[in-house]
Amino acid sequence: MTTRAQEPPYESHEPSEEPPGGPEGYATHDVTNQPPPLAPYDASDDAALLEGVRREGAGWAEDGLRRLGRRAGSAEAQEWGDLANRHEPVLRTHDRYGNRIDEVEYHPSWHHLMRVAVGEGLAGAPWADDRPGAHVARTAGGLVWGHTEAGHGCPTSMTYAAVPALRAQPELAKVYEPLLTSRAYEPGLRTPADKRGLLAGMGMTEKQGGSDVRTNTTTATATAEPGVYTLRGHKWFTSAPMCDVFLVLARAAGGLSCFLVPRVLPDGTRNTFRIQRLKDKLGNRSNASSEPEFDGTVAWLVGPEGQGVKTIIEMVNCTRLDCVMSSATLMRKTLVEAGHHARHRSAFGARLVDQPLMRNVLADLALESEAATALTLRLAGAADRAVRGDAGEAAFRRIATAVGKYWVTKRGPAFTAEALECLGGNGYVEESGMPRHYREAPLLSIWEGSGNVNALDVLRALRRSPATAHALFGELALARGADARLDAAVARLETGLGEASEAGARRLVELMALTLQGSLLVRHAPPAVADAFCATRLGGDWGHAFGTLPDSAGLDGILARALPVAG
Repeated sequence: MTTRAQEPPYESHEPSEEPPGGPEGYATHDVTNQPPPLAPYDASDDAALLEGVRREGAGWAEDGLRRLGRRAGSAEAQEWGDLANRHEPVLRTHDRYGNRIDEVEYHPSWHHLMRVAVGEGLAGAPWADDRPGAHVARTAGGLVWGHTEAGHGCPTSMTYAAVPALRAQPELAKVYEPLLTSRAYEPGLRTPADKRGLLAGMGMTEKQGGSDVRTNTTTATATAEPGVYTLRGHKWFTSAPMCDVFLVLARAAGGLSCFLVPRVLPDGTRNTFRIQRLKDKLGNRSNASSEPEFDGTVAWLVGPEGQGVKTIIEMVNCTRLDCVMSSATLMRKTLVEAGHHARHRSAFGARLVDQPLMRNVLADLALESEAATALTLRLAGAADRAVRGDAGEAAFRRIATAVGKYWVTKRGPAFTAEALECLGGNGYVEESGMPRHYREAPLLSIWEGSGNVNALDVLRALRRSPATAHALFGELALARGADARLDAAVARLETGLGEASEAGARRLVELMALTLQGSLLVRHAPPAVADAFCATRLGGDWGHAFGTLPDSAGLDGILARALPVAG
C-alpha cells in the first residue's frame, strides 16, 4: 500500500511542459565561464623539471618521464587518485569465522596507482640499476606520477628507503633485496619467497616518544636461533600495514636495535602483527596508517645490537628526500590547476590570467615551485653520486637534505592555500581536488621529523661533521659574483654560522635553504626567474603573502616558462 508520505509533492500527474531550455535542461542551468576539465594533460610538461633531470645526470630517462607524465595527467589516472581518497582503506581484524587476520582492504584504484608506481621503478628499483642518474630518474618520476595523488607514495618511499638499511645485514639483503627492487606489484599477504615483488614499511615511533625514538619501549628478546628475536610492544604510527616486511626499532639487551619483521613467516604462517586501529588523519586518506601491536612477533636483527639509529639513518636520508619531492610535486600540481583555471575564467571584463594582480600571484607561485623543483633534483643528484662513492656529495647530501626537508615542506601549506584561492569558491569544493591537496600539504613537514627536528639536525650535522659546512659553502661558491643579493645573503649565512644557537635554528636553516635555491636559480634558470627570486627571497623586495612581487619582476617570462600550455 502506498502511503501519503510516498506520494509526489504535487497533485497533477500529467506530463509537464518541455523545460524552457529545451529537452536537455533548463536555460538557467546553462554553464558558462567555467573552465573545462584539466585532464588530459602532460604532468611532465615542466621546463624546470626536465632541465634539472638532464643537469643531474638522468637525461636518458626523459622519454620514459614524458610517457609517465601523459599517463599521470590522463583522465583515468586522475580518477584513480580521486577514488582512492574517497573510498578509504578499511581494517578487517578478523575473518567471518573469528580468525585474527589483521588485513586492510583498499579500493581497486589504490592498486592501479601502486601497480604503475612500482612498475615504473618508483619503489626500490634504482638500487638494482647501475646507470648513473638512476636515483634522479626515480625522484623525477615521483615529481610526475605524484600528480595523481600522494598517499600511495608512502609505501613506495619506504620500500626505496629500506634497501640501504637492510644492507647492514648482508645475509638478509641477499634474500630480500631482489624482491624489494623488483618492478612487480603483488598485493596480498603471502610467503615473501613466493612473491615476485615485495613492499617494505617502517615501525619506528611510539606514543610516548614520537620523533624521540630513543625512548622506545618495545622489547626484543633473543631466541636460541642466532639473529632471531621476538618483539613485544605497541607502535604508534606505522603506515601501509599491508606491506610485506617492516623495519622496526626495539630495545634489545645491547640497546636500541633495528629488526626486520615480515607479515608472513618463511613457513607460511602469519606473524603476530595485531592492528589495533587505523588513524583518522587530516589528509593522506588513501594511505592506511596504523597502530600495530607486537606480542611474540618474530624478527631478524639488522645491523649490530645497540646500533638501531645508526642503521636506519640511511633510511631517514631517503625518506626525507621523498618528503621534499612530494611537497614540490604538490606545489607544481596546484600551480598547474590554478593556471588552468585562470586561463579559462573571466571576471570584470578580462580573463583572470590577463589581469595584472592575478599574474603577480601566479608568477610568485611559479618562482616558489621552480625553486622547490630545482632543489629537489639537486638533492637527488647528490644522493645518486653519494651512493656511487662521492664523499663530497655525501657530505652535501647530509646537510642539504635536512635543509630542504625543513624549508620546502614548510612552504607547502601556504603555497597550496594560495593556489586554492586562485580558484575562488570553486577551489573550496571537494570536486575540484584542491581541498585534498591542501590537507596533504602539512603532512610532509611532520613526517620524517617535524620542522624543529630537521632544523636541529642541521645544527647537529654542522657540529659533528665539519665537512658538511664545507660542502654547503662549496655549492654556494659556484654562484659567487653572479648576483649581489645572493652574495650578501651568503655573507650573512657565514656570520650566522658562528652565532648558531638552538633557539635560532629555524632562522639559520631558512637562510641556508634560500641561498641554496638562489644559487641553483642564478646558475640554471632564466634571468627573469633568478632575478625575481633573488630580489624577493634574498633582497627583501617582497611582502608577506604570495602575489607581492615588485613591479620590476618579469612576470611574462616567468609565466611563459611555468605555464607553457596555451588554452
